[in-house]
Amino acid sequence: MSKHAGRSVREKLLDMRSSVESLLERLNMQEVLDVSQWSTVIDSKLIPRLSEETPLIVAICGGGSSGKSTLFNSLIGQSVSPVGGSAGINRRVLVSGHEHHFSKTDNLASLFEPFGCAPEPLGQTIDLTTRGCPLYVTSKTIPPGLLLMDTPDFDTGSKGAYTNRDVARQALETADVLIYIFTNSNYNNRDNTDFISEMLTGIGRRKCFLVYRVYPSFTPSEIAEHAMKVATNLYGDEAEEYVLGIYRADEDNAIAARQRYMALKPIRDHSDGLIEDLIGIDVSVLRHELLSSLLVDVLGRAEEIITNADSSLEELLLYQNTLLSAQSRCVQEALQHFPMERVLKRFSEIWLDGDPFYIKAMRQTGTVVELPLKLVLRTAGWVHDMLGTQQETPSVNQLPHKIDEDLLNAISTIQAKVVSSEISATISIYDPAGKDMLDTLTKIRKAKGITGERNPRAVSLGRSGEYSLFITAHEAVFEQQELLRKRDWKATFESILMRRDIITNISEGIEEALNQLADEFRSSMGLWAKTRQTFSALLNVLPATAAVSYMFSTADIMGAAGIQVKLAGLFGLNDLYALVAIPATTGLKKADLKQLEYFLVPIAQTWLNNKLEVIQALFEKEISGEVLNATAKIIAESKMLISRIADDIRFCKKEVG
Repeated sequence: MSKHAGRSVREKLLDMRSSVESLLERLNMQEVLDVSQWSTVIDSKLIPRLSEETPLIVAICGGGSSGKSTLFNSLIGQSVSPVGGSAGINRRVLVSGHEHHFSKTDNLASLFEPFGCAPEPLGQTIDLTTRGCPLYVTSKTIPPGLLLMDTPDFDTGSKGAYTNRDVARQALETADVLIYIFTNSNYNNRDNTDFISEMLTGIGRRKCFLVYRVYPSFTPSEIAEHAMKVATNLYGDEAEEYVLGIYRADEDNAIAARQRYMALKPIRDHSDGLIEDLIGIDVSVLRHELLSSLLVDVLGRAEEIITNADSSLEELLLYQNTLLSAQSRCVQEALQHFPMERVLKRFSEIWLDGDPFYIKAMRQTGTVVELPLKLVLRTAGWVHDMLGTQQETPSVNQLPHKIDEDLLNAISTIQAKVVSSEISATISIYDPAGKDMLDTLTKIRKAKGITGERNPRAVSLGRSGEYSLFITAHEAVFEQQELLRKRDWKATFESILMRRDIITNISEGIEEALNQLADEFRSSMGLWAKTRQTFSALLNVLPATAAVSYMFSTADIMGAAGIQVKLAGLFGLNDLYALVAIPATTGLKKADLKQLEYFLVPIAQTWLNNKLEVIQALFEKEISGEVLNATAKIIAESKMLISRIADDIRFCKKEVG
């Protein structure tokens, strides 16, 4: 890998790690998806090794009393690491190398990131027997470009509780190459080799040297056989590829008495000795192999992370859509009773004000109302006096009880859903949004292997295409929900009830829309219609005589005595309708009903959609807005982070081939 490519990959890895941490934080997945080891690999193994100045780190490891410290002292030419006595005496990592490596503190800190601190100078040998940061000694024997580590025993302890395993793990995670020393008593110890194997092959496949401490009577073939048994336990069928060399270290009383350093003999003729073999390693080739292996694992893990995040994001989207759908239903419930006559009367006034002067004159004489309209009014029983005085529009004071009841029920329902650990909503598969939600739910259940009544789930309502969805609140909204639970809801409810007039008032928006509708009606009338002014005459009496009410329903219009008005503009309302019920429609001809629909439907849509939007805005401001806004923000940011991580993965794959 070129220096330029190394820098580019380094930047992308740092960006990827940061994006992953941000993504998991936003989706509140830190406990569900632990990426600490993955981040450590990036920080301590990949980032430092993308620099050509980084030394090769070799760790000596093995079980208790296997001779690790003796081998370490022998290789650096100094008796600094305690040897002999009880197993597990050393509790810290001891590092040795050329003195110039220890002057670059920033580089050391990144190399030894798993320990949380850079190596400190060794003071007294006894310091190695207590826990703490790694210690170091300089050595003139170890050539530049190489750091050697003595590690604590990883098998000291009992009943599965290992005293030094965490420190040993940190050391082995830091190393590029391992020297595994073992004896005849533990060479086939699977617990030991399984632990080392995990370190060597868990994330990135690292190579190793094997040192067998044996009696002089052991033959080379016996040593090779036992060593390859160890190698197979470590690497499986790829043992030959990853074992760089095998050495014997014969037992010697002088070595045990610290009168002589350990002598290593290669069992393969091409080897000149362990230090020479270490010096002879082509670091660029080994590091490229290691980095490629590490990157494959790191990028593979990153892909798993965004796959899990995608799944979590789908669940959050389903929660958001279910909450929006539930809120839409509550908004409708808040509008079950209001004097729709008021808007019809206002439209009539707007229409009449726009009549030409000769039509106004005709209207005063009543000649404009012709036989078809008279028949409609008579058979419907809508009028007591065909040209009588206007009936008073019901005042808001006549409806406070019903409006308050509807509002209170609606806000209580949406408040309970917003703070609940489970939310439910009714959807229809004939509505595109509802079908998408049901498809997403099915996908999530299949991916997570969910069966039975566990959430998320859908329950058929027995009506054609209708289901109740039951969704568990997403972890990402837990914080907002907890804040909402502590709110003074009594004050919130009172504040909303005090604004009941927004339901009955004709706002500027409705006024403007009604004027626009009147202009559209008039411009669409043909010459004959303009002459007869049938619409004008009908609208003149309808608001005063018709007991116009409505209810929300998904009922089939063919089976209802009324005019169905499709609502739009709010999530989840595409499959829901207002039914403007005209009492006693018997006797209406098809043409008359069509004429009613022609002007009633747009007027009803204008009124209802405006009020739905107003109530929704009020509910979101006072109740659901914090959760919905937080959810929308989390979704947008998560999508952006997932896209960025995917881009970083593609770039790194391309750079390393």
